[in-house]
Amino acid sequence: MVTVERVEAIPVSYREPTDHNRFRSVCLVKITDTDGRTGWGEGCAYFPEATLATARIVEGMAPLVVGQNPLQTEAIWHRLKDHSWWYGTGAGIASIAISGIDIALWDLKGKQLGASVLDLLGGPVRDALPAIASLHGTHESIDAMAEEIAAHTATGLQGAKVGFGKAGNAHLGFDEARDLAFVEAVQAAMGPGKDLMIDLGVRNFWDVPTAIRRARAFEERGVAWLEEPLGHDDPAGYAALRAATGIRIAYGEREWNARGVQRIVETGTVDVVGLDPGRVEGITGFRKAAEICALNRRQANAHNFSTAIVGAASQALSFACPACHVLELQPVYGPAQKDLVDRPVWHTKGYVNRPDGPGLGIEIDEDLVASARLDR
Repeated sequence: MVTVERVEAIPVSYREPTDHNRFRSVCLVKITDTDGRTGWGEGCAYFPEATLATARIVEGMAPLVVGQNPLQTEAIWHRLKDHSWWYGTGAGIASIAISGIDIALWDLKGKQLGASVLDLLGGPVRDALPAIASLHGTHESIDAMAEEIAAHTATGLQGAKVGFGKAGNAHLGFDEARDLAFVEAVQAAMGPGKDLMIDLGVRNFWDVPTAIRRARAFEERGVAWLEEPLGHDDPAGYAALRAATGIRIAYGEREWNARGVQRIVETGTVDVVGLDPGRVEGITGFRKAAEICALNRRQANAHNFSTAIVGAASQALSFACPACHVLELQPVYGPAQKDLVDRPVWHTKGYVNRPDGPGLGIEIDEDLVASARLDR
């Protein structure tokens, strides 16, 4: 029987052009079987100290994976969760480490079986998956931002999700008049038939009355959804917001697992649940969380804002999960999305390309990985 021979944790750092060219850090995971095949995963820790901590946890979990049958992803996933009972029950960096290992195992399993992860997940539940741009507002000029966003959607992307409160001089999410002028300018520049979503950043702080007033104004202007207007964990605030406005409310990408998703869905305050396969315990955890969304008639949405490995996992999951209706793509790719793999996830006339090839359908440039190591 072919078994896992080696589990490697590879912390890397890279510049992210869609995040004002700042450095981001993630922990890549490479799993090799006894026949020499490899699978790749990613834990989205984002900060250097968290990425290095994730790498140590992956290394600590490796003995639970070495010698196991890579086809048994569910069994291994439960072994990892059971092992982390003290330091990862329900949350924490343990979930990020499990994510990286689990994604790599699914990739390896597909390569062993000669099947795509999408097929292993049961196949596509839709023929076409719309693609939207995911980016940050960074410029001081509203007109310049509107022109830039419209240029991205002109490639066929069917809308844009714009992060407020990010690095740069956009100053979005702080002044209501400026925010509304931005929304109107972007919608006019994109033209009809394009959705606009607004995503509040951690620098923005709205109390409940502010969130209600802004949500109503955005709803009047046709904003498709408003993401994290009250952060990631404010059940009472979100209940008040839900009662006061009809705009679709999105949050959830900072949940660690399916149990956390179940909790926020049960509040009745979320319409679009963000899920990050590099954080929510991998492909296995994402699928469990997305099933909760589907059973409760909520939309799940992959937080696809990392390297091409999470991009490929998000692509397969979004085609396979009934709760997923669109896939966000960074409209400007850097090396972590474009050069890391031989076939980056992209779109054709506004629809995400279907996965192709065994596993995640990507081959990794290991020289680029080596050059980006955080611990070299």
